[in-house]
Amino acid sequence: MPDTPAVQQRIQALTERLHHLNHQYYQLDISEVSDQEFDQLLAELQQLETEHPDLAQPNSPTRRVGGTITKQFPTAVHRYPMLSLGNTYSEDDLREFDERVQRGLEGAPYSYVCELKFDGVAMSLSYEHGELVQGVTRGDGNRGDVVTANIRTIKSLPLALRPGPDQPQDFEVRGEVFMPLPVFAELNAEREQNGEALLANPRNAASGTLKLQNSSQVAARKLRFYAYSLLTPGRHFTSHSAALEALSRYGLPVSDTWRRAGSLAEVLDFVHYWAKKRFELPVATDGIVIKVDDLRQQDQLGFTAKSPRWAIAYKYPAEAARTRLNEVVYNVGRTGAVTPVAMLTPVPLAGTVVKRATLHNANQIGLLDLRLGDMVYVEKGGEIIPKITGVDLSARAVEAVPIEYPTECPACGTPLVRPEGEAHFRCPNERACPPQLKARLEHYVSRRALNIDGLGAETVGRFFDLGLVTTPADIYDLPARRPELVTLERLGQKSIDNLLAGIEASKQVPFPRVLFGLGIRYVGETVAQKLAAHYRSIDALVAASAEKMAAVPEVGGVIAVAAAHWFQQPENSDLIERLRQAGVQLAVTGEAPLPASDRLAGLTFVISGVFEQHSREELQQLITSNGGKITGSISKKLSYLVAGDNMGPAKREKALGFKVPIISETELMALLPNPEDAPATDLLAPEAPTEPAGGTEAGQQGSLF
Repeated sequence: MPDTPAVQQRIQALTERLHHLNHQYYQLDISEVSDQEFDQLLAELQQLETEHPDLAQPNSPTRRVGGTITKQFPTAVHRYPMLSLGNTYSEDDLREFDERVQRGLEGAPYSYVCELKFDGVAMSLSYEHGELVQGVTRGDGNRGDVVTANIRTIKSLPLALRPGPDQPQDFEVRGEVFMPLPVFAELNAEREQNGEALLANPRNAASGTLKLQNSSQVAARKLRFYAYSLLTPGRHFTSHSAALEALSRYGLPVSDTWRRAGSLAEVLDFVHYWAKKRFELPVATDGIVIKVDDLRQQDQLGFTAKSPRWAIAYKYPAEAARTRLNEVVYNVGRTGAVTPVAMLTPVPLAGTVVKRATLHNANQIGLLDLRLGDMVYVEKGGEIIPKITGVDLSARAVEAVPIEYPTECPACGTPLVRPEGEAHFRCPNERACPPQLKARLEHYVSRRALNIDGLGAETVGRFFDLGLVTTPADIYDLPARRPELVTLERLGQKSIDNLLAGIEASKQVPFPRVLFGLGIRYVGETVAQKLAAHYRSIDALVAASAEKMAAVPEVGGVIAVAAAHWFQQPENSDLIERLRQAGVQLAVTGEAPLPASDRLAGLTFVISGVFEQHSREELQQLITSNGGKITGSISKKLSYLVAGDNMGPAKREKALGFKVPIISETELMALLPNPEDAPATDLLAPEAPTEPAGGTEAGQQGSLF
């Protein structure tokens, strides 16, 4: 008889661990453990709950599908719940699955459809009368985030379908949004150059991209989409394979790698074929999905509480290799971050030859207890970025000594610093550290910043090495130095003409992109746009204090302090003046938008949660256009906390502690002049805290296909 308290403790521990891992993965895009380890933990919990159903918790991870809902987008209920699939890494499990299907169909003939499992973000698209009307993420399986504007930027996805006689008037398409491997490699190369942490895999990159608030930034990431199922209110097709063929006819992108399999042997042939072949594809894959083809047979087999009985996902185990660690080199990025890189004896791994592996930071080196000459185990995180996962201690030399992280910058010799709360050591020599200067130049001319045609990273690096440019302002002196350019090797007359034309054209690049191009730490594209829209000129930004900048929506204290510090440096004042003299855009053109009213003048707001009628960005715009201010923190000086669904309890408790009124979206609209259908209110003179009205919305159920 098992020890019940011990089992209960194990169930509790597994539940807490899996909830944590789900939060890290779905909300923060952090993969703390491999998929295989996660699935093993989940399988253990499922087994314990099966053996001890009385100990199963109502909120067990085994009853969940996917992650929780983000707070940045409106949400929508899925007409058909987005269930997850059972996972396996074992061919024996596939044989057991086939036996269950055989029993469930009582010996009737059946066939399967085999599809590659692309490593992306599950998406539900709604089409009405051939037009795309909505894109919703998986969310928690019953409700997800509405990201239609971002989905519309996917060029391979039709906004209007090709008409066909069998096309339903109203249907949903399920599929995977993913980032192609070349785009992912380009994005990570840029992050490495900027001293930012590398993204572990394309799935995280795609997920983060879909959460961006600016759809133009999403478009620049070149996401793609593959459809893998079609859902309608009634029976429209007899088989899954017929539905896939119909999706292709309608113009939706369906990967041509899927195949029908008449037996388990053919399924295993498909699994074996793609075990290596998949590395030749321009998209990350992590397994195979096997589905019973006939839709009536799917209905006959039915569902468990979490997944269909007619489908299963076979996942390929992460490939690993053993090789020697020969050296650790230290790269200095644009912001001074020093990143260690392991130099390895070349070894084949997951379709490529691996020579380097990221070590992230000093903490990782210490955690692995690495020593030069060690035989190390290397895996590809998400089968993309090589990483060292362990050391073969049996092969370690007795005289091997631990790797010591450098105390001085490997490029300029300046003592390194490690800011409190940060994992990276940094070189503080912003003015003279060559890799930092070169990386800032490369950032300034990059596609998302000034986008200077003819002056790519290689050319600007060459000009830096020759002493022609050391700051962005030096670029605008190049036209006067044409005689010197003519003497350079591999730089012909046409290339020089293109270069100088590109420099001239960059003077018309809008101020927000110029601000982003300056390379101020923490000031990415979105923050640059917010600061430019708020202050409208570089001079107003220079005059602003960190405290005032922190009050700008989506800026915050850390960013504001870094930006204010940058503007206070004399060398940056000189840079701004030289850019001004060159004719670069340092202000927003056109008239500033007139405020709708001053009804909210003197009031400050915090917005938290998910809202029914407006996005958070729309609410921010309404408040600021009527004279109010947005802040990100709750204090006793705050006028109102605007609360939506799923607002964090900590904010609510803090607001109540400071006696800050908590109002709903409807009550906020009532504060505005001439609100439509809004009840009268005296909220402009609050005396006591209020709480948002509660309520629940039941999830709708629907049948697949």
